[in-house]
Amino acid sequence: MSPAREIAFRVLVRVHGGGYATDLLRRESADQRDLALAESIVLGCLRYQAQLDYLIEFFSGRKQPKLDEEVRIALRMGIFQLRYLDRIPSHAAVAESVELVKRAHKRSAAGFVNAVLRKVNRAPVAWPDRATELSVPAWMLERWQHQYGQPAAERTARAALEQPEAAINPATGRQQDPGAQSIVPLLEIQPGMTVLDLCAAPGNKTAQILALGARVIAGDRYLRRLAEVPAEAQRVVLDASTALPFAAKFDRILVDAPCSGTGTLARNPEIKWRLRPQDLPRFTNLQRDILRQALPNLKPGGKLVYATCSLEREENEDVIAHVMAGLPVAATHLRMPGRDPGDGFFAAVIT
Repeated sequence: MSPAREIAFRVLVRVHGGGYATDLLRRESADQRDLALAESIVLGCLRYQAQLDYLIEFFSGRKQPKLDEEVRIALRMGIFQLRYLDRIPSHAAVAESVELVKRAHKRSAAGFVNAVLRKVNRAPVAWPDRATELSVPAWMLERWQHQYGQPAAERTARAALEQPEAAINPATGRQQDPGAQSIVPLLEIQPGMTVLDLCAAPGNKTAQILALGARVIAGDRYLRRLAEVPAEAQRVVLDASTALPFAAKFDRILVDAPCSGTGTLARNPEIKWRLRPQDLPRFTNLQRDILRQALPNLKPGGKLVYATCSLEREENEDVIAHVMAGLPVAATHLRMPGRDPGDGFFAAVIT
């Protein structure tokens, strides 16, 4: 059994249980080549999950609604290697998927997995609908079509199937997505300014702010998350949705609000299959609370940037409209995956 496939299977099972693939992969230790293959399989299976589940039914000849999750994951892994990856020996993809099922104590399904994977080929398939072809939940695709139009919606969904390019911020030396790098410049920070960075972890934007010569207070809800925030900032454990514990006011405030993350689906593909429409009001209420608590801490003439990595209007324009209640907003910015480099982001500049 190859270490790469063992790692991939273990991570995918844990993602099904609620974990995040990138975090789980980061904790694995193995040869770099094995880790690279494991990452390729894990993120590929999650990005193309809707296609893979359709292909399970296509090659088995019938719908498979009641498969045990370990069996479904092994089948997804096998089909992904056979159809989507190059230079993977077919016999290894089949045999090791069967072995994974046996090791997961699903031995009775081993023959089924073997039979299905031996039918897999690379011939084109007629997908049953656009959502399956783009491997995105139908409700999500419909929302984007309604909000941005069909071409932009499909471009966004296709971008989520691509491996994001690794980008280093030259100012900080940290790995940071180009979309994420675009937010801090909107604050127009000058050296010596005081900046409040709310929901700061993992601290990439904090590092950007520090590189501009500002004095930073970085807040996040959990101490363990603040560990990655640069120590040059004053780090404070706080709940940004409640009254903030500061007497002084700040020249600049960054509200990097918790959100659904639908702008980051290429990087965090499990979000596609985990998010539900009914989850959005929970994010919206939290985002409104955080923005309301932040505004009184801004100096007169100061500047606040509210940002999310979401593409959903309820978390972006609607939050600003609700909290600002007709008060002027200097500018809003939207970065769309497939149109702009990197992840999708929304930002509103408030003065």
